[in-house]
Amino acid sequence: MASTLPLRIDDRFDAQPVERDTAFELGWDYAHYGLAPPAEHLHASSSLRAGWAAGRSVFGLRTLQANRYARKWLQLRLGAWRRGRAFEGTQVNPAFLRRIDVAVCPITREVLTHGTGEPSDASVDRVRNDAGYAAGNLAVMSTRANRAKAAYGAGDAMAFARQVEVGQLGHIDGLTAEQWARIAVLASFVTPIPHAQAAHLPLLVLPPNRLRVLNPVQALQVMLSLQFDRTGHARRCAALASLMPSVEARQAFETFAHTLLARRIAAGRFADAQAERHALEDLWRDRLVIQRWRRLALRLTAGDCERIGRVAADRGLAGSGVRWLGDDAATEGWALETGGMCLARAGSLVERPRLHAVPTAFHA
Repeated sequence: MASTLPLRIDDRFDAQPVERDTAFELGWDYAHYGLAPPAEHLHASSSLRAGWAAGRSVFGLRTLQANRYARKWLQLRLGAWRRGRAFEGTQVNPAFLRRIDVAVCPITREVLTHGTGEPSDASVDRVRNDAGYAAGNLAVMSTRANRAKAAYGAGDAMAFARQVEVGQLGHIDGLTAEQWARIAVLASFVTPIPHAQAAHLPLLVLPPNRLRVLNPVQALQVMLSLQFDRTGHARRCAALASLMPSVEARQAFETFAHTLLARRIAAGRFADAQAERHALEDLWRDRLVIQRWRRLALRLTAGDCERIGRVAADRGLAGSGVRWLGDDAATEGWALETGGMCLARAGSLVERPRLHAVPTAFHA
């Protein structure tokens, strides 16, 4: 599979070589899957058409299966190229899109459709708007939720949730207060925010598969919330309690864990994993759960949360599929230094300061 070629130093003041290579590779991959690019890109001077023609001559009928993940991959790359957005093409491929696929929208909780043209159709969202299409920054949600979210961040979404509640508006851009609150939490995962602010956020939506959680206190929140979805939680919680930095923090942890477990047991059994996921998220609407979580979280520092999470992961206490990543690895390919834009189209050759990210990331 092709990926965007790096910018050479001698190309720095000429956007065209990078743009031509990207378009050519995209056309080549359309041919590899036996698909034709959109008609508007098939004019004689199009580099995308040149890549497509070259690919057709090489692959002929020996093409790859164009399933919906391959089609979505090409569609995303084409859209990113058209808008000058950075697209990390090594990790983000059809197989990656299959791994992050979901059957139900995490925001609206409606069953997702495909290719119907309805608001329920599945779409891939860049959760953090000033970052590119890259692993850790992508989530599948309904077109309805994606369009409403648009370029809004966590703060905007939370403000919309409050406006709906206070003004009894019913909805803003088709989303209820509860749905805007989920968008706010989802966006907060990939947005470095102060520890005290992140500690106050309820876990109204669990991070979708492969989404990075950049704030250590939220990573710990997710890890603790998932302790009760498998056997052996009593042993693991006892081990986690021993990792708390003070007697007060340990007592707060035990109180929070007991409260969350009691609410989880009271919720009963579930028909499937999706129903259980929603029930776990809904536990975070309970005032006592939120209150006791904040009591614990504010007795910890971001460094404490990072240490607990790393040790828990090393000792097998965090659960399967959990990894703690360093700053550079967590945001690799996000193009934060250009606001998620390709360097060739970033609009300025002046180097922008790199956004600060916390030293850990949670990979679920």
